[in-house]
Amino acid sequence: HMTVEALKNRLALEVLSLPEPDAIIDGAYAGDLLSWVMGRASEGNVWATIMTNMNVVAVSTLVGMSAVIICENSEIGEDVIKAARERSVNLLRSDKPMYEMCVLLAQVINE
Repeated sequence: HMTVEALKNRLALEVLSLPEPDAIIDGAYAGDLLSWVMGRASEGNVWATIMTNMNVVAVSTLVGMSAVIICENSEIGEDVIKAARERSVNLLRSDKPMYEMCVLLAQVINE
């Protein structure tokens, strides 16, 4: 299985918070409706989203995500990044649209 650190390097992701670089990735989930993500994403998933509010950190923690990838270079507040660091949430960012990120995740996660 791939680690978050390896995924970051492979996809040249921007690091916003990386307190758990050795977290193992066990699949991926894409979505922007928080209640939907809470009910359907699995522990160990990488979550691709364009959402950047504080609830992203909360949902990631609740589900036990390996990492969150903010797509399309969505603006994110320093307060959210600080909360991610405090709660040991790996938070990464990419300029790629969510669909392209999902295609890449599907290609590299289980290599």
